[in-house]
Amino acid sequence: MSPNSQENVSDRFDRLPETADERVVEGRPTRTEVLDWWDERFGVDPEVFAEHTFWERGKGKIWVFQGDIDSPAEIEALGLTALRTRQEHWKPTLEAVQRFGEHASKNQIQLTRSQARTFFAGEDQSLDWDGDWGYLVVTHEIAGESEPLGVGLYVHGELQSMVPKGRRRNLD
Repeated sequence: MSPNSQENVSDRFDRLPETADERVVEGRPTRTEVLDWWDERFGVDPEVFAEHTFWERGKGKIWVFQGDIDSPAEIEALGLTALRTRQEHWKPTLEAVQRFGEHASKNQIQLTRSQARTFFAGEDQSLDWDGDWGYLVVTHEIAGESEPLGVGLYVHGELQSMVPKGRRRNLD
């Protein structure tokens, strides 16, 4: 398959195009769309990603890499998974929120120690939240600083833990 293929390749990384005018693969998000999404959803300034490139591997799995290499790249991993995009609502990964969530200025919820334990155990919990429904940056105060723990989904008065099963911990 040629490097300029007009379809996704599941075992190859392709750099996201800068804008829609440069898009070759139908449905592939652009760098501009990804930066706008982080800014609109979480208030993360696009400048935070100035030294990073974004890549799609397969269909809708977006990776972020600090630096740049030639595209396409047929390698196993590149940076960290950041986002799932080929669904109704884009979803950030736990790794991306832990790495970039400290820059969020909105749609973040701070949990108490007890609530954080429940969150890390992968359990849903009823919570009052006066912000937007949807994916949130979940934080907890550690050593006097608000630290991002991961991703939560807030709907109908409930915070659903998005901690992957293999990463869940009982901290009691």
